[in-house]
Amino acid sequence: MTETDRPVLVATEPIDVTADMVISELNRRGVPVARFNPADIGDGLTVSARFGVCPAPVVGQLRTRSRTVMLEHTRAVYWRRPVWPRFEHLDTEDARYAAAQTRHGLGGILHGLEDARWVNEPMREAAADYKPRQLAVAQRLGLTVPATLVTNRLECAREFIASHGEVIYKTLRWTPYERGGNNLTSWAEPVTADELDESIAATPHLFQAVVDKAADLRVLVVGEQMFAVRIESGLLDWRKDYSALSYSVVDLTCQVHKQLLAFLDHFGLVSGSFDLAVGRDGEPYFLELNPNGQWGWLQQATGLPMAAAFADLLTEGSTRR
Repeated sequence: MTETDRPVLVATEPIDVTADMVISELNRRGVPVARFNPADIGDGLTVSARFGVCPAPVVGQLRTRSRTVMLEHTRAVYWRRPVWPRFEHLDTEDARYAAAQTRHGLGGILHGLEDARWVNEPMREAAADYKPRQLAVAQRLGLTVPATLVTNRLECAREFIASHGEVIYKTLRWTPYERGGNNLTSWAEPVTADELDESIAATPHLFQAVVDKAADLRVLVVGEQMFAVRIESGLLDWRKDYSALSYSVVDLTCQVHKQLLAFLDHFGLVSGSFDLAVGRDGEPYFLELNPNGQWGWLQQATGLPMAAAFADLLTEGSTRR
């Protein structure tokens, strides 16, 4: 099989406009693509892999309703936003068992494709998806980090707010949350000492001093390519109202450019979306990394070739080969 015949696997949910943009770019280049979702395991997705019987470490097939991929020929895996099956038609114990077998069977086979380029390898993404660790790594790399406290102690939280005045509360991780039949989303919200009570002892909470900001930055890194977009909104959390946003493409300083690349390298990632706040003094403040953040709307707003950058990375495949 020639290099141009080797396929790219795209693992994602059924509706994913961002993945569609990358797949369209790969199609334009003539790169074979097989899109699948782990939740389709069964009639919609089958896998068969052999180990220890061939020169290649993993030999087998992954089949969807429209594609068949020889696993040993996989060029790259774009691990976008896949959904694992929940087996809701089974009772609780059988569903738990089936889910574990699928994750360790299908997931284990895919993780064995170490000669493919992963964007990103999911276990490395998971390791990078802890905000407190991100803040510690950012500070070690010389990025400016707003004063932050993670605690479940009421007295510590109140002392922090008293010391820093304007403080926001942020979730430590986005988590689906439903109440009264409605899906709820949490934003970065102002918090005062009087609003807190002993109930915060139940879990750790993240409190952060408000940055006196002039704007926000969303920085997408794809391999060695970096796209920085300044977001003007006047909002504490710009995600609350996309209609209020305006965008401009900016250049980062050489120092920040190197720090963000070093940040991804620390976690073994090849791509990620950084959120930074630009202080009125011009200083960029590190807020967080989303290892697999959304960017499609930014390409549409700015014309930056983000999908092409992902296609470049996936087309290149692993540098190990």
